[in-house]
Amino acid sequence: MDRPTKGTFRLAEREFPAVTWYTDPALRRTYLCLMFVVITSATNGYDGSMVNGLQSLDAWQDYFGNPKGSLLGLFACIMSIGSLVALPAVPYIADILGRRWGIIIGCLIMVMGVILQSISVNFKMFIAARFFLGFGIAIAHGSSPLLITELVHPQHRATFTTIYNTTWYAGSIIAAWLTFGTNHVAGNWSWRIPSIVQAAPSLIQLTFVWFVPESPRWMVAHGQVEKAHQTLANVHANGNLDDEVVLLEIQEIKDTIKLEQEFEGNGWMELFRTKGNRRRVMILLTLGLFSQWSGNGLASYYLNLVLTQIGITNGNTQLVINGCLQILNLIVAVSQCFVVDLFGRRTLFLVSTSGMLGSFIIWTACAATFHKTHNVGAGHTVIAMIYIYYVFYNMAWSGMLVGYGAEILPYSLRAKGLTLMFLMVDIALFFNQYVNPIALGKLDWKYYIVYCCWIAAELVVVYFLYVETRYTPLEEIAKHFDGEDAIVGGAVATEKGRALAAEIGGLDTVNLGEKYGAEIEQKEL
Repeated sequence: MDRPTKGTFRLAEREFPAVTWYTDPALRRTYLCLMFVVITSATNGYDGSMVNGLQSLDAWQDYFGNPKGSLLGLFACIMSIGSLVALPAVPYIADILGRRWGIIIGCLIMVMGVILQSISVNFKMFIAARFFLGFGIAIAHGSSPLLITELVHPQHRATFTTIYNTTWYAGSIIAAWLTFGTNHVAGNWSWRIPSIVQAAPSLIQLTFVWFVPESPRWMVAHGQVEKAHQTLANVHANGNLDDEVVLLEIQEIKDTIKLEQEFEGNGWMELFRTKGNRRRVMILLTLGLFSQWSGNGLASYYLNLVLTQIGITNGNTQLVINGCLQILNLIVAVSQCFVVDLFGRRTLFLVSTSGMLGSFIIWTACAATFHKTHNVGAGHTVIAMIYIYYVFYNMAWSGMLVGYGAEILPYSLRAKGLTLMFLMVDIALFFNQYVNPIALGKLDWKYYIVYCCWIAAELVVVYFLYVETRYTPLEEIAKHFDGEDAIVGGAVATEKGRALAAEIGGLDTVNLGEKYGAEIEQKEL
């Protein structure tokens, strides 16, 4: 879709003056509250960095008997197993109970997991606690991005939804530097303190989620149209029910959901019924897989092993490298959020994957050189390539994982589609966390070659499969996938949608695009 005129945004094929969120009281209040929804991802980031940090703490190693190999892999991957077990229930919680209750339930389970983890008396108890953490994060993860995507102003959707996954690094920074600090604390508090702090994001969310309204789209789907209209007015127009943007939004949401409910199902098989949906599924599956199985799992969970193989064995040095890496990751990931619409989703995915491939090839070559010659310069180049690799990774695969995945799905399939994507994320994480330490121990630098080949394959898939969606309102993205078969309500309702509605109602014509409140007299369906 063409770029809107400068200083405007597009909705229902019309342009409206741009809104500056920080000068608008409603948006300022809404986005401040939504920032506490965004931090769901911080729990995951905290965990990944904490897993890295704990392995560098002598007290943790001594207390739990220096776990290695498959036992160490189980310690890292058990959280993903918990998420896998929870996934079947996730879309039903989000669709039936609501997006907010999904966040609340997930956070409560995570707090329980943190308590068990922090008072662990043996490694089995520690692993069991991490299972509950994974179970809870899956439920919260399945609801938070839906609430954000469906609540933000159309003009800011790309930026805000992309920010969601970048808070992974906010959590990882805190964990990285906290474990660096507690490394100087005597006794078991050096690992119990980071474990306890892991509850912070969930506790913050449980406090502030009550100030965030429920998704207007969820309300409309459950017959609460007037409440949805009022919510949109409150968050997008300072309570003005007659605001033109709000009227167009509520009409488009009503019509689209009505058409989806009448002409499409929301069962699991609906994801595979049409050509457009099958393409969506392929994108979702590859998004989940590529976001975790592109070599990033090596540095996310086993950076200490990677650094040990290039001669950096000091625990403090490893913790500093990890901490600085997370700061760089956050800077790049957050900066990328503000250029998504400028460059486009597909372009960023292509540039990101190409850069990852180039840096990983050099990383592999230098690791091989160090293994054969113990050249210090080659080892330092590996560290540089890890940093450069993450610069490219964060251009697309961190922030747009959730934002792009949520926006390409119609409302009726959004929760189930994201659940499918998170299924692939957890499968990839399980593999990474369980297999990576074993493979690194057996193959050393040769294991990197596998990822070089895989990232090359990713680049081909992205080029031929991914669809550009920039400058397209949420309800209208279906047109990029379904073409003339797209079910789009409101002022941009398709001719097929109109014809189907008319056929069911026995009418010759149906106006689906008029303002909420029927400014133009129209026949009833």
